[in-house]
Amino acid sequence: MSSEQKPLYGGQAVVEGVMFGGKHHYVTAIRRKDQSIDYFHLPRKYNTKLAKFKKIPFLRGLIAIIESSGNGTKHLNFSTDRFDLDPSEDYKLEEQEPSKLSMILGVAVLGVLSFLFGKFIFTLIPTFLAAMFMPIISGHVAQILLESFFKLILLLGYIYFVSLTPIIKRVFQYHGAEHKVINAYENGKELTIENVQAASRLHYRCGSSFILFTVIVGLFLYLFFYPENLFERVLIRIALIPFVIGISFEVLQITNKLREVPVLKYLGLPGLWLQLLTTKEPSNEQVEVAILSFNELKRREEETEAQLSKAMVE
Repeated sequence: MSSEQKPLYGGQAVVEGVMFGGKHHYVTAIRRKDQSIDYFHLPRKYNTKLAKFKKIPFLRGLIAIIESSGNGTKHLNFSTDRFDLDPSEDYKLEEQEPSKLSMILGVAVLGVLSFLFGKFIFTLIPTFLAAMFMPIISGHVAQILLESFFKLILLLGYIYFVSLTPIIKRVFQYHGAEHKVINAYENGKELTIENVQAASRLHYRCGSSFILFTVIVGLFLYLFFYPENLFERVLIRIALIPFVIGISFEVLQITNKLREVPVLKYLGLPGLWLQLLTTKEPSNEQVEVAILSFNELKRREEETEAQLSKAMVE
């Protein structure tokens, strides 16, 4: 069966584990302090109104990013709460009181707000930095190029320095394991540790590629707007964030569809290059966790599809 005929699965690295998502379910597997494997499962909620928006090009990207940010936060919280806790001490989790902010807004909403806050920071700081060079570099195109350069340096610098911390380095290794599992599966390989380790740790649909595409798309989009002062420039950048996200998502989808087409496949190379920073080669133990997570998701997906097929027949 070719990769085009297979269901599309996505994933996300978490602390000491991997989350995979399918059509009906999300599953996370993590390795606990005692080396046991713990699972976290959430059914994928179907929202009729959102489903309609997801079919609209450019708008669907914004919906997908917000949805994945909210859902991913729940799985990340599961892993961070448990990865360094012995299972015999799980009762401590029940005794912990959630923060007032999370009680008011909810975990999912906090995840979305964190994403949007980060997007604002990485959009506005380069804007102010470029404006500081206005007396020297004042041309419209030159300013946008300078702003995009600062944005790229800020992004690469941030990723590089956080990757130096032990915990983030391990998260990046699990990110690599996640990609390897997806690549092995899409190439029709049996999901053994040996086969998965032989697969690439880079993937065209990765969110890291999306982040880089927002820099490139923003560069071209800003060329159509001529702010008269810094205040207007800031307002325009903020107003364009949804459009940058929407267009970047479509670019990501296109590069994934063209990845087997000669010449055109190179459109996705910048995103793959960034993944050299956001993924690391995983150990066999980390690959094992990723395989277990994927297999559990696949089992649940197949069970749900069988139940739906049975219900249709009846």
